[in-house]
Amino acid sequence: MRKIYIFDTTLRDGEQSPGVNLNTQEKVEIALQLEKLGVDRIEAGFPAASPGDLAAVNAVARAVKNATVIGLARSREPDIDAVREALKGAQDPGIHVFLATSPIHRKHKLKMEKEQVLETAEKAIRYAKQYFDKIEFSPEDAGRTELDFLCEVTEMAIRAGATVVNIPDTVGYMTPYEFGNIFKTLKEKVPGIERIQLSAHCHDDLGMATANALAAVLNGADQIEGTINGIGERAGNTALEEVALALETRAAYFDAKTSLNLKEIAKTSRLVSKLTGMVVPGNKAIVGANAFAHESGIHQDGMLKEKTTYEIISPETIGLKESKLVMGKHSGRHAFREKLIDLGYEDLTEEQVNAAFGKFKDLADRKKTVSDEDIRALLEEKLALTPEVFGLEQLVVSFDSHAVPTAKVRLKTAQGILERTSEGNGSVDAIYQAIDSLTGELVELDDYAIKSVTDGTDALGEVHVHLKQGELSAHGRGVSTDILEASARAYVDALNRLLDKRQAPARSRRDNVTLI
Repeated sequence: MRKIYIFDTTLRDGEQSPGVNLNTQEKVEIALQLEKLGVDRIEAGFPAASPGDLAAVNAVARAVKNATVIGLARSREPDIDAVREALKGAQDPGIHVFLATSPIHRKHKLKMEKEQVLETAEKAIRYAKQYFDKIEFSPEDAGRTELDFLCEVTEMAIRAGATVVNIPDTVGYMTPYEFGNIFKTLKEKVPGIERIQLSAHCHDDLGMATANALAAVLNGADQIEGTINGIGERAGNTALEEVALALETRAAYFDAKTSLNLKEIAKTSRLVSKLTGMVVPGNKAIVGANAFAHESGIHQDGMLKEKTTYEIISPETIGLKESKLVMGKHSGRHAFREKLIDLGYEDLTEEQVNAAFGKFKDLADRKKTVSDEDIRALLEEKLALTPEVFGLEQLVVSFDSHAVPTAKVRLKTAQGILERTSEGNGSVDAIYQAIDSLTGELVELDDYAIKSVTDGTDALGEVHVHLKQGELSAHGRGVSTDILEASARAYVDALNRLLDKRQAPARSRRDNVTLI
């Protein structure tokens, strides 16, 4: 069966999602999980974008041992040099060079004729060939490029030394038939095409990214590019977990599959969601909370008689496990540790387990039953990597529909306990006014979102906030059965992240470059 290589760009194209800004530690954590997942190639970032991105790519390059680590570069020698610098120490380095080829990009962005595009791209590939054995070239906006010119560009890239030619549907414009036909034509008409791999990079602007990627596979693509959870520019990229499970479930039809460790998919999805602050929709294919949920009476009856009546993928396939162990306030430490192992958290230290167990007991006192999702949410909050400058010690909120809401907040710092009472337009506003007054930080609340982790009136609530401070931004997350407490925890978490970024080496925001 033909192998389809997986090129993960969560750390590059995924990080271009509005509001997402991963620090170096977070990038390395995601990269190491992608390595466990078994992706073949990891695009770690765009080194020329900023000194911070170059440093982050270098940290990933040094950490990853079992996948090719790739840096993105425009068809410019300084960009290629930046990738060289960033990938020092990499076990298996590679470079991804791109240049736009469509008429609209040639005219309005590049202001180049076809001949100039060919000459610029060839020069860049040949320059990169001096330093890299693995070179991917992407004709940006290939989907809207004339097919005969795309053949010419591909032939040039092969001649210049590219080992992979990637065909990006940069703006999600293609339909499966059209996109598949591009690969069929390249396979038939380009001399030397057998010497390279063809790759597909699809965006989801019209909701067809996964369908287009699978159409490329059917027509000879050797590699699929995408992100975990389908995050990325605008409507996002091909969701790699969807491609992997489509090929696995319909193996007889596609006669191709990835070499991913599918049992790591759920864990990888949760990690990316946690660190990016991008919540996975409940109805998201493969990794959504409802992907393996059945509520209809007819469906439930079928599932009880034979699971395959309504379930084409088992939750175990992606690393989810159904457990009969009911967790509540009478559960002991041993049972709790076994539950953590069952949920995939087998590498925790004793100190981390004890900290999580304390949070679990607090929650169990307020809920009849603590679900797997409750435990995951508590654990992921407790194991946050950001240094805690401020910690929420106490929160007292006073609300009367005929009076101004007030909030008393106590924060724990290295210097001691700080306390302040403030008023606000609402309870959450009063809490945030008090925190701002205590910390002395001037920030802008850019986004505030609440979701329920589980069902019922005693559900664990999860709050996500996004704060801005000048050029810096950070997301924060808080969980509690009380949504006001969760709101306070999320705000304090975001403040800690902002302070951590401010104290780290400056990470300039990406320049205004249209990327594939």
